[in-house]
Amino acid sequence: MPQEILALIDKPWLLFMVLLAGAVFGMTVERALEKASRAKRRAWWEKRNAAKRGRPQGGASNPITDISRAVPRAIPDAADQLRIVMNAAFHPRALLNKPERRLLAHIDKVLAEDAPGWRAMGQVSLGEILASKDKDAFLAINAKRVDLLIVDRECRPLHAIEFQGTGHHQGAAAARDAVKKEALRRAGIGYVEVMSGDTPAELRDKLRRLYARTSQRQADPPPENAPKADPVSTKPDSEDGPRPVFGKKAPQNAPRPSE
Repeated sequence: MPQEILALIDKPWLLFMVLLAGAVFGMTVERALEKASRAKRRAWWEKRNAAKRGRPQGGASNPITDISRAVPRAIPDAADQLRIVMNAAFHPRALLNKPERRLLAHIDKVLAEDAPGWRAMGQVSLGEILASKDKDAFLAINAKRVDLLIVDRECRPLHAIEFQGTGHHQGAAAARDAVKKEALRRAGIGYVEVMSGDTPAELRDKLRRLYARTSQRQADPPPENAPKADPVSTKPDSEDGPRPVFGKKAPQNAPRPSE
């Protein structure tokens, strides 16, 4: 038997100290490995959850981060987007609701007859027709849309048309409209509201006024066959009729064409 072992046997306290040191060293190494493994697993889960929720990785939560959770963030990885889309079900839905579709049909008719070169488009994103060097200002309007947009032959935006239905001004709708209206005003784009209960004759008159005003502002006289803007009249065009077609009947105190 080696002399070192015999010396340890002769001195039990020394043997105890050696065994204790070995146990402490083994426990320390085991805890270090477990801690490293736990940190690795935590980092993996944080990365996975961050990709799902669009949150920054690691770090303690703060008020800014907590508030930002309510704001949808774009998923940075196209592969993640594809994976999510492949696991979801989609179905088509109409671009415009029924009153908006009726409104668009009448606008198309009026533009074809009274505003050569103009046409209307539905549900246009402000981020596609407005630009700003101010990043925060652009982000404030980027995802907002207008119900209908009138453009010219070059597809340059001229006038936004918002349909104000009976339940439009609910919640923060008025505030959102104010943001859109101010951004459009600063860009020199018109903003027109069509109220629920407006008649085709009233719509035609509004569009005629817009066409004449825009042509004059551009120092480009309207064609000879373009109608002049008429004053507000209660006599409808015979082909349009007096019946409201864009929503429910307007309030009783609003002017209405005579039968």
